[in-house]
Parts: sequence; structure tokens; C-alpha cells
Amino acid sequence: MDNQQLLRYSRQILLPEVGADGQQALLNASALLIGLGGLGSPCAMYLAASGIGHLVIADFDQVQLSNLQRQVIHHTSDIGKDKVTSAKAKMLAINPNIKITTLTQDLNANNIDKWVAICDVVLDGSDNFATRFAINQSCVMQRTPLVSAAVIRFEGQLSVFKGYKQNQPCYQCLYPRTDSNDENCVDNGIFAPVAGVLGTMQALQALKVILNLGEQLTGKLMLFDALDFSLQSIRLHKDTHCPICANVG
Repeated sequence: MDNQQLLRYSRQILLPEVGADGQQALLNASALLIGLGGLGSPCAMYLAASGIGHLVIADFDQVQLSNLQRQVIHHTSDIGKDKVTSAKAKMLAINPNIKITTLTQDLNANNIDKWVAICDVVLDGSDNFATRFAINQSCVMQRTPLVSAAVIRFEGQLSVFKGYKQNQPCYQCLYPRTDSNDENCVDNGIFAPVAGVLGTMQALQALKVILNLGEQLTGKLMLFDALDFSLQSIRLHKDTHCPICANVG
């Protein structure tokens, strides 16, 4: 790191758990962030500010007026732009020394593996099961940690999946493909700061995964309820019949 980087990240380097070596590890790391919406917006800004050296951001949507209530990385002047273009500009304004790769295609089972393979961690902020299942399967096959978050109404959930390990569940152990409860904020609404809380926590967990710090919510599902401001943690177990991860590890 040069002097400017040492100054930029000085408050983080002061932490004994991070230090100069940890900051260098972040600068050397790559992360794939899927979805630049309510979750991805705060997540992207904190990953950029924290110094993840290469961020691959994926979203095929454009900014709409209805997004601005919670998708804080986008501004009114960005309406109509690709979300990845809007997000990249804000991220580079925060930290011009990182590399950002933008993807505007829909990530699916046919094209996701090459991006998961080059990253140290994947952050899923998508809003449908089909995409989440494809991301999970790729992360298991590529042996890449997956930080998954979701929000709806006043509620959120967060977990870290390492289903490629013998004793750890994957996302599909929690939600089998037969689950049809594919709710989204378009139909159900969302209280804006809930997305901020969960998106920030998602970035926190990703940084901890890269640095191997503390509790990483591996094998646990954190549930957040903003109405009573409660946090619950539920233990998750590997499904011995899971078609994705049961025979991996």
C-alpha cells in the first residue's frame, strides 16, 4: 500500500483484527455482488469504501423512480440508466482506486460459473428463487462462500453458506426447489431502512469471510424484525438428500 492507501484505510488498519496484512488481503480480494437494489446499494458502497480490490457487480435492470425510496446508491438523475452504470459511478466516487467490472446480463446456470470462479466471495441480493438457486449451485460447485440476504416488508434474513463443506448446508437445504413462496417487494412492499440494515450486514459478513473474522453466520440463519427490533439466530443443518450439496465435501 502507498501512503494514500494507508491514510484512506487507517481506521480499519488500526483494528488489531485487521491490521495492514488484513487490509492488503481486502485489496487483493475479488467479490461478486449480484443485484444493485435495496440490498446491493448499501452493500456496494461499503465494499468499495472498505477496499475490496475487484468488485464484479451484476444487474440487468434500469433505475426507476420507485427504486429510489430504498436503493440509495441511485439518484433521481440516474433514472433510466443501467443500475450497474449508476452504481459504478458512485462506488468509484467513494474509492477511485478499486477495479469494478459491470455485468448487465441475467446471470443463470449457463453463464455464472466463470464469474463465481474468479471471486473470493459471492453476495446474493437478487429477488427471485430461480436466480438464487443458480447462484447457490455455482457457489457449491466452485467452492466459493455465499453471503445471502433477503428483505420484505419489515423483515430481513441473512446467512453465510459454505455448502461445499461436508458438515455445512447450502441455500437449497433451506429452500428446496419445491418452495413456491417467491415473494418480492413489488407485490408486498418494503420499509426502506430494513434494506439498509440487511445490506450493510451483508457487506459486514463478506468482509469477515475474506478476513476469516469472528462469527460468520455459517450454518446459521439470522432473522431481523424491524417492528419489534428483534434479532433471532436459527441453526441450519445440511439436508442429507440435498441434490446440490449432499454429496459434496
